This record gives sequence, C-alpha cells and structure tokens, in this order.
Amino acid sequence: MTSTTTTIELPSGTIEYATYGPDDSPHPPIVFVHGAVVDHRLWRPVAELLAQAGYRCHAPTLPLGSHHIPWGPDADRSPQGAARLVREFVAELGLSDATLVANDTGGAVTQFALDADPDFVGALVFTNCDAFDLFPPQPFRFYFALMRQRALLRPLVGSMRITALRHSPLGVGLLLADPDPDLTLSVFEPLRTDARIRDDLIAFLKKIDPAELAAVTPRLARIDRPVTVVWGADDRCFTPEHGRRFAAVFPNARFIDVPNARTFVSLDQPSAVADAITSTTARI
Repeated sequence: MTSTTTTIELPSGTIEYATYGPDDSPHPPIVFVHGAVVDHRLWRPVAELLAQAGYRCHAPTLPLGSHHIPWGPDADRSPQGAARLVREFVAELGLSDATLVANDTGGAVTQFALDADPDFVGALVFTNCDAFDLFPPQPFRFYFALMRQRALLRPLVGSMRITALRHSPLGVGLLLADPDPDLTLSVFEPLRTDARIRDDLIAFLKKIDPAELAAVTPRLARIDRPVTVVWGADDRCFTPEHGRRFAAVFPNARFIDVPNARTFVSLDQPSAVADAITSTTARI
C-alpha cells in the first residue's frame, strides 16, 4: 500500500505528513502522533493495514528530533507547543471525528492537547506512553538530560551510526523487540546532519517537566470519548502496571495487553494495534 507525503503550514509551524488509504473512506479518519526522535514511519505498518481495510490515515512528523523542516527559535518548542500543532493539524484537515492514536512522548503531547480541548477528536487509542510523572521513564530521563547538552548531543547521535550501539539499551534496544537497522539509522539522520534540528530537540527537552504532566493526566477523567489503551507487555520502561493505571483514569476505557511487544508496539505487533483502532472507531 503506497502513501503520499506532503507539507502543511500551520499557525505554529510547518510540518510534513503522510497519508494512507482512500480519501473517500466511509470510516472515521485516523490520526497518529509519534514521540521523540522518531517520525511518521513509526506508524507505517499499522497505517498500511488500516488502509487495506479502507481507512484514511494521517501520520504527521512532528518537530521532535527526526523532522526535516526546522521548528525554529520563534516557536513554542515545548510539549504544549507540540500539542498545539496536533490540534491545529486536526482542525486544518477537518478531522474532528478522527480516532487519534499516540505513542511514547506523543502520548504526553496528546494529553496536553486534550487538556486544552477535550473534544478535539472523536476517540483515542494510546499505546505505551508517558503519563503522570513518568515523563520520561528511566533510563530515558538520564539520556534526555545528556541530550539537552549542546556539546554532547552531536557526538551522542553520531555514535548511533554503530548498529550494535544503536540497538543496545543506549539506543532503541529497550523500545523494540526486533529493530530494523535501516529505519533506526535513518531516524537519527536529521539530528546528525542539521544543527537546526538539534536546536529544536534541545529546546523541546528543556521544556519537559514531569510535574506538569502529573497535573494533567488525572484531569483526563473528564474525557467522555471512547478510549483504548494498547500496551506492549514486554516494555520495561512503560510497564503494563503503568498502562493499567493510565487506563483507569478514563471513564470509558479498555485496556489491551499485547504480548511480544515493547514501547514501539506499532512496529512489534502492528496487527494488534490495527485491530484495537478499528474496534475503537466502532464505538464512536
């Protein structure tokens, strides 16, 4: 299944996004939100399955470290600023009936978006992600602290060209059960080659405050939309216990354990995520 990638200018920044599936789909649309230092391809296996089933999917690449269009120093390069981009993207494309699917740091960004507007989408699917004061979990809290240092970020990213290191716990080893070397290499390229992208990521990481998310997550109890929480059961960063606690916040949520999957459950077990999304859209 082929996709189309294009650029969209929003009030808070210009971003790229990929679309999959028919533009005349009878189903509610799907919008995907990724986390830090990945791009829209995190969702490609799931989006392709949904496209084959007739769903129209939209996967923006947010300016969180694997983007190619700089966010820039004049932007609000914070989790709340990224949340504003997500809401603007949904509004600009007329996707208020969408099911929004979030992962990792994108889960925190989505929670900030919901806190600002609880009704901006029709339903929600969260995969393994930040919630409460787990923003980010260890060891990534330590890694993010290192990456906030301008003198350290470029050599750290440069070291990710070594596959064994990139696929170790220092890279994506904790996040993926079976990493694709080409994909894991390419997501680091914007950071390695463009100082403006490094500036964007540093600015974003400096604005992460676990106390802010700890205040927001419990307020999501007022969300009356259908919610599904789909959790990679082998995740040692965002544990299943954390996922169940997060699901319990919502009054209308289901929790689904996914065996043999870690944080990036959309890559490890795309069929399970696609099935959860289609069952959630049926509840709208």
